[in-house]
Amino acid sequence: MRGKLIRSLAVNVKNLLEHNPVVAILGPRQCGKTTLAGQIIEPIERSIYLDLENPADLAKLDDPLAYFNLHENDLICLDEIQRVPELFATLRSVVDERGRNGQFLILGSAGRDLIGQSSESLAGRIAYLDLTPFLLAEIEPEKADSLRSLWLRGGFPRSYLAPDDEVSFQWRQDFIRTFLERDIGMLGFRMPPARLGRLWKMCAHIHGSLLNASKLADSLGVSSHTIRSYIDLLEHTFMIRVLLPDAPNLKKRLVKSPKIYIRDSGILHALLDIRSHDDLLSHPVVGASFEGYAMENILASARGYEASFYRTGAGAEIDLVLRRARRVLAFELKSATVPRVSKGFWHAVEDISPDAAFVVAPVRESYPLKNDVMVTPLLDIITRLSNDN
Repeated sequence: MRGKLIRSLAVNVKNLLEHNPVVAILGPRQCGKTTLAGQIIEPIERSIYLDLENPADLAKLDDPLAYFNLHENDLICLDEIQRVPELFATLRSVVDERGRNGQFLILGSAGRDLIGQSSESLAGRIAYLDLTPFLLAEIEPEKADSLRSLWLRGGFPRSYLAPDDEVSFQWRQDFIRTFLERDIGMLGFRMPPARLGRLWKMCAHIHGSLLNASKLADSLGVSSHTIRSYIDLLEHTFMIRVLLPDAPNLKKRLVKSPKIYIRDSGILHALLDIRSHDDLLSHPVVGASFEGYAMENILASARGYEASFYRTGAGAEIDLVLRRARRVLAFELKSATVPRVSKGFWHAVEDISPDAAFVVAPVRESYPLKNDVMVTPLLDIITRLSNDN
């Protein structure tokens, strides 16, 4: 199953290369970008791969224009492009001079906003594809062990594919340490690793809750502005998700603060020292953990939708709202196999009148709740959204 999805993504990239001079694959470190790129360029005879974290490869670009001209008929793959942001100006010059599609495939471990100023020079010449760690649809979801492992270990390939839970946990601990001590500095930021690590762990403890920057600032002894800069960095490196509140045109007193999530469930569990599935099921975070895990899988399939949550001061609440044009979908995300929803959910459904509303839970098959709301397995939602694109 995983092979099929990777091939499907490879086809998407190839299609984008046929219609764009530059294609960028963006995603967190260690999520499989290099493996995917290798599958794309391997069958292409005229292709070059450069790892910009490798000094030998980086040295080849001392005079980038000369190197690109030497390989003017090749597809050139540049890995970890955020390491050399000054390359973007040269890329634009080369792209415009050649005037053909399929010139460069670039890989980056920073989001569009973080490399935005540099990549702006390629506006109209570049297409983006976001790559996540493994998702539910990739991992033989009909097997209960696969489902439990993906939720516990998260989707980073080396974590999910580890021989046992303890090896997986240690890999994630090492990933967190390397991210803080090396990767942030390589992105050009001078943030104290220990302080950023404490904030990351604090975010894990409030996973799925409203973000209160002032409270976090008081706990760390820094300004709210500093907290926001740290949050922005973690968001733009794909480590956290900041989910904004829904803003329909209703005469309701709505919550204005965003919610915060650790994007990969395995990283969340490593930050909270959750080592086994038994540890997870007995931990207070279990409900919020499933909420974030389900949300990431849903959003990866919900192309073209704007995501938010709905909450009023009176207690009406829906975990996830998707809007596209006039279409509105609502999702309540529950870890229980016999899910229960609050009165606040029904009030929220009445407020926003979605086209469809679901309670997503680890159930075997869909069944109706009431008022056209369906209790539905996560995989069914993913399939429905994928077919809707």
